[in-house]
Amino acid sequence: MSENAITNILLEAGTNELEIVEFHLDEAVVPLPGEDIEPGTIYRGYYGVNVAKVTEIIRMPHVTELPDMQDPSVLGAFNLRERIVPLVDLGMWLGIDPGLKKKDTKAIVTEFNNVNTAFMVTGVNRIHRISWEEVEPPNSYVSSVSSDTIIGVVKLEGRIVFLLDLEKIVATLNPKLGLNLDTLGEDWDASLGYRALIADDSPLIRGMQKDLLEKAGYQVVVKINGREAWDYLLECKRHVEEEKRPLSDFVQIVVTDIEMPMMDGLNLTNRIKSDPLLKNLPVLIFSSLVTEKLRHRGESVGADGQISKPEVGSLARRAADLIRSYEEGGAKPREPVKAPE
Repeated sequence: MSENAITNILLEAGTNELEIVEFHLDEAVVPLPGEDIEPGTIYRGYYGVNVAKVTEIIRMPHVTELPDMQDPSVLGAFNLRERIVPLVDLGMWLGIDPGLKKKDTKAIVTEFNNVNTAFMVTGVNRIHRISWEEVEPPNSYVSSVSSDTIIGVVKLEGRIVFLLDLEKIVATLNPKLGLNLDTLGEDWDASLGYRALIADDSPLIRGMQKDLLEKAGYQVVVKINGREAWDYLLECKRHVEEEKRPLSDFVQIVVTDIEMPMMDGLNLTNRIKSDPLLKNLPVLIFSSLVTEKLRHRGESVGADGQISKPEVGSLARRAADLIRSYEEGGAKPREPVKAPE
């Protein structure tokens, strides 16, 4: 599947829909004592990744080994149109023993956090269009046994498909690509007391954002997805209308991820910018999907700012700039697409 084919199927932003590339990993079944299982039996597990992170799907490339690699799941790197792309054996990283390698092995080439990485999988099935409302957060057991690499679970055509947190895998393999926490500097005024609402489904990211913003003097409310954040904003709106108080008494900025179960950040942004009372609330998107190719999606729903997820250190300053801009009347909300009911 070519890069153009992937790009052309991307959805209009703000509809709370996504497309996922469904793929599978085969695992050789090791029978327990007394089990009547034929030798060579294969178990097939189904997984998915957001199409927005996939640039193309290719046949298994010729790989050159990399020196001094700490993790054996990194098979090496290959040249893809003058880009050097590392290849990760996803099954090996997940602890899956594939048995015999199949000839039709594929590589899913991804781009997020402005980094290209390819993942070797047994095979690619198809692309599905679904609503984020169909994606269930993983329960505590699934999260624990997967080392928190599963961000969602969805049922497709009778199959259980696990959505993987590829960013965490890449950051684990190369800590330099993880979140960057900058210092605020001596000129920062932590007494401003700005009020921020955070929406992110990752406990790690939520915790880091909350810690950073609170150190910067923000009062922070955190929610685990766009649906909870929207419900909170509706409650704030109710107080504003009933008590005749300004919205800034409750919230002054929303910081949201894009990929979240139930309601994604683009739909949340679009709802905010479509609401007569909330539309002047600045929204800052903080996501690994903030790339040059995909930045227009956040702009189309009225986002006031967008930060790529590794740059968490600039979050407090960027948020403060947006709040001040609105207070001074300099920011104008863009025309969003119509939000669904």
